[in-house]
Amino acid sequence: MVAVGGGTRGPAHLVLSASVARRYYLDGRSKVEIAEEFELSRFKVARLLDDARASGLVRIEIGHPGTVDVDLSGRLMTALGLKHCVVTDTPDDHPESLREHLGAAAADLLTEIITPDDVLGLSWARSVSAMAAALHRLATVPVVQLTGALARPGVDDSSIEVVRDVARVAGGPAYFFYAPMAVPDATTAQALRRQPEVAQAFSRIDTVTCAVAGVGAWTPEQSTLYDATSEAERRELARQGVCAEISGVLVDSDGAPVPSSLTERMIGITAEQMRTVPEVIAIVYGTAKVEAVLAAVRGGMVDSLVTHSTLAEALISAPGP
Repeated sequence: MVAVGGGTRGPAHLVLSASVARRYYLDGRSKVEIAEEFELSRFKVARLLDDARASGLVRIEIGHPGTVDVDLSGRLMTALGLKHCVVTDTPDDHPESLREHLGAAAADLLTEIITPDDVLGLSWARSVSAMAAALHRLATVPVVQLTGALARPGVDDSSIEVVRDVARVAGGPAYFFYAPMAVPDATTAQALRRQPEVAQAFSRIDTVTCAVAGVGAWTPEQSTLYDATSEAERRELARQGVCAEISGVLVDSDGAPVPSSLTERMIGITAEQMRTVPEVIAIVYGTAKVEAVLAAVRGGMVDSLVTHSTLAEALISAPGP
């Protein structure tokens, strides 16, 4: 947006400068055309335009239609060293509405950056489900399920439905499997990983070039995995330093993976595999997840973010990754 207003020069200079600026910035006239109209040299026109900007007579702002805060997105991307960053200015007082807005923003980002050469991996999270619901167009790519299903009260979909829905939009093959995210013991987990459809999906994980996931803080109601574990296991993992979980991968505040009995019982992508995916996009909301997001970035588990302004400001203000 270009605003032509007042300044500190004499009235004649101001009127001339404002007239020249209006012709150039608002009417789209060339400097040659303006010079002819006002009987000035092109160099004089250029000086008037430079002076108009330097004095504040003309102010240039870069805006963006819609809810994306372009300036804050750029600042957060720089602060955390991210590949991509989209920050919406959506109010965060209604979590469901916020999740839908972030899902739509993530869908737009995915539509823009995914090419036919990519392989898309999807973990389950409510925010990823919102993205899948908002996705209407995507390059033809394979879609790979990265984690087992995690049944939660009030949750109608799962990682299987999310993968199917996105693959339907993309028109590419879907690699999914029927298995829970966590099972009672490591022996059962090993047996499930050998099941044909699970093994087939897992064999594709190393080909994934872009993944979409959520980030959970290891606190009540901030991680579906946390809420699904027993109280004793939650306390033990917190004692071991677990700060966050990304697609079931448990990490401490430095982003280092935390080995545990729960890790051995998980059906999903490993910490090593997560780190080797060229780009992991996390859709995150809620200021309670500041430390969890920073841990995920520090550990190389997350490369790009889709979030909202309140969390973005908190992340920028927090100690860097």
